[in-house]
Amino acid sequence: KDGAGGAGGSGRPRRQAALEAKARLQSPKNAGAGTKSRDNNNNEGGGAAPENPLNSPAAPGGANEAHEEQARREQKEDHARNAGGQGAGAGKKSGEAGGAGAGGATNAALMQSAKERQDALKRAGTAAANAQAGAAGGSGAARGKAGGVGTTAGAGAGPKAGGKKAGGSAKRAYNKRAPAGGNDNLVRKEESRDKRNYNAAGAGVAGAGAAAGNNAKAGEEEGSTAPVPDRAQVGGSPNYYVEKKLGKGGFGQVYVGTRVSGSTMVKDGPGAYQVALKFEHRSSKGCGYGPPYEWSVYSALSGCYGIPRVSYKGRQGDYYIMVMDLLGPSLWDVWNTQNQVMSQEMVACIALESLVILENLHSKGYVHGDVKPENFLMGPPGSPNSNKLYLVDLGLATRWRDTVCNTHIEYDQRPDVFRGTVRYASVHAHLGRNASRRDDLESLAYTLMFLLKGKLPWQGYQGDNKGFLVCKKKMATSADQMCKYSPPSFKQFTEYVMNLKYDEDPKYSWMISLFEPLCGSAGMRPIKISESTLAKVGQKRTRDMFDGNEAGNEEEAPKKKVRIGIPALQWITVYNAHRPMKQRYHYNVTSIRVSQHVEKGNDDGLFISSIACYQELWALIMDAGTGYSAQVYQLSSTFLPKDWIMERWEEGYYISSITGSAVGRSFVVMSKGTPFTQQSYKVSDSFPFKWINKKWKEGFYVTCMGTSNTRWAVVMSRNAGYVDQVVELDFQYPSEGIHRRWDSGFRITSCAATPDQAAFVLSIPRKRPIDETQETLRTSAFPSAHVKEKWGKNLYIAGVAYGRTVS
Repeated sequence: KDGAGGAGGSGRPRRQAALEAKARLQSPKNAGAGTKSRDNNNNEGGGAAPENPLNSPAAPGGANEAHEEQARREQKEDHARNAGGQGAGAGKKSGEAGGAGAGGATNAALMQSAKERQDALKRAGTAAANAQAGAAGGSGAARGKAGGVGTTAGAGAGPKAGGKKAGGSAKRAYNKRAPAGGNDNLVRKEESRDKRNYNAAGAGVAGAGAAAGNNAKAGEEEGSTAPVPDRAQVGGSPNYYVEKKLGKGGFGQVYVGTRVSGSTMVKDGPGAYQVALKFEHRSSKGCGYGPPYEWSVYSALSGCYGIPRVSYKGRQGDYYIMVMDLLGPSLWDVWNTQNQVMSQEMVACIALESLVILENLHSKGYVHGDVKPENFLMGPPGSPNSNKLYLVDLGLATRWRDTVCNTHIEYDQRPDVFRGTVRYASVHAHLGRNASRRDDLESLAYTLMFLLKGKLPWQGYQGDNKGFLVCKKKMATSADQMCKYSPPSFKQFTEYVMNLKYDEDPKYSWMISLFEPLCGSAGMRPIKISESTLAKVGQKRTRDMFDGNEAGNEEEAPKKKVRIGIPALQWITVYNAHRPMKQRYHYNVTSIRVSQHVEKGNDDGLFISSIACYQELWALIMDAGTGYSAQVYQLSSTFLPKDWIMERWEEGYYISSITGSAVGRSFVVMSKGTPFTQQSYKVSDSFPFKWINKKWKEGFYVTCMGTSNTRWAVVMSRNAGYVDQVVELDFQYPSEGIHRRWDSGFRITSCAATPDQAAFVLSIPRKRPIDETQETLRTSAFPSAHVKEKWGKNLYIAGVAYGRTVS
């Protein structure tokens, strides 16, 4: 009796209570509540939910693929709700209609009786699952894209509402539902199921977005999930049936095309019976509502060795279509079918032929930008070229040679830009440096070692900072470690490409000669090798022997190593030329002794110009050349003391120096007499380049930086006296980048380092000094032994930091 008691404790039979509950739920009052929820959905940009989900189809756009599975996993309700909101949140606004519609369907379903609710939720889940394609299309925004654009109302793009808003609508309806007068246990059971289902609706969208993101490289985009046509005919081509999907490229989808009529005997060329059809939606990032960028690359590389032939291209409906020769399996497929093992002979042949292909591609002024096993394809099975290698997917290809001046493009680094595939990308690509020929070759080295060993040392990292961790591991992995137990040729090649400079001409013939002895006899090679290349390498070897040199000696790796060295933690000191002035330094200073040194310096007319921390002890640089009129400082237990900083801002002080300790303490110096008119700072767990880039556009420039263990603090100011500014960020000391910036007129104006990374901000001042000499020094101990020597040359400390470098 107690178990059957309802709100009034009357002990009515269960069926009677359920019928009364159903009547109340269907009353005009409750219908009004449901309408309010639907209106809320509309106000949030979503589509209106159907009034009766049992008879009307739910609006498309949600995704509930994991509906039943999530319902069985009650213990993960909170996780699913959060994932739904966050994973779907990156979708474009145009996609809100779909998600809200699915949420509205769930909302209405919750207002039915227990049995009807269960049926309605199944329908809502089915509708959401049917709309999964819409959510997946919009999930392109979550992969760093412009977001998909749907071709039908409510079905296209981002899954923004599909997670958080759909779940939110269901939750509102759930909270407003009138209590049933029947069995309380039954109501709780149904409430639990309702919660699980609206959580599953959100989690389904997040899961779809995550899966799509995992299958795409950074910078890709699927512009639309609109179905490709059943037939294709473009640019005077034959008519093709669109058949099996082969996979995704950088920005499109590839299908098998079979001629509607024609000879089955033709295997390749314009008259081939079967071809590869690459579809790219006009709204995709690779198109920009015009012909795909990739088309121009294929045109420029037409006839290039190892690049597939394009027979036709044109637009049909909303799709740009390229007709290409149909090739065979990728090296990834071959590796998989061989039990994920490849012989040294096979990999050596791949290395040799890949180098020939890349040399030809580079000679046209392009770099591929995404060298990996999946982008190397074998020739058509059963054809004379079945064992020939081809390089495909030019969607990320860029020019390394300027078309006007015919010179190498200028060096630049943008740490927020990544192009390629995380596993195989060069460290320079991870760090956002402009692509050059060395990047293709480094990716090839990783590809070869993956095929040879089956795994790379940085596989297995997960999470939002995966790229950071992978790049850090790549920087810490030497050629010796990566190529251990492999033939020496692989180590020589890997070490060479790791140390290529940005604009250095690679020694292709020398690299090819490393692998030629490992390829076996001509008739037994698993990969077809360019005989003309082998002949050229052989002639070169003969010429070297007559000259008394060993083959390739003049083309060995450069003497100055760009990336090889032992990672170390060191003092980094920046010296600027300055007319003679008084400067003083203190290091290994405890917190209680800071005031003593500062007061003594102030009495002598000196102000703090730079600070750093080492093992919880402070280093201070004080001099008479700062131009400050007053100065205050704060030693804080937090990184950074926000309230104190804001109070000093009100008094007319601006941050001039900051640093932090490994345990989270900070040392902040604020000064008067600076040229600054406005200031902003950011504390971040990773280097905040995106924020810096945003503030640059607002007229701010970085004026000082500091770190606390792995956290960064960056201060930016208006009226800083600079006309341009760049950043060099590296897992070691970025020697090459700094020298290139110096050559372009930049000078280091801020530096900071963590145990993992070092960052240098370089600026061009509005008023250039007469003597622009600048030097950097890296030492294991504070450079007290070098300072006086530098002073004798009128070089004074302009910045100091302690952290990651290379010895």
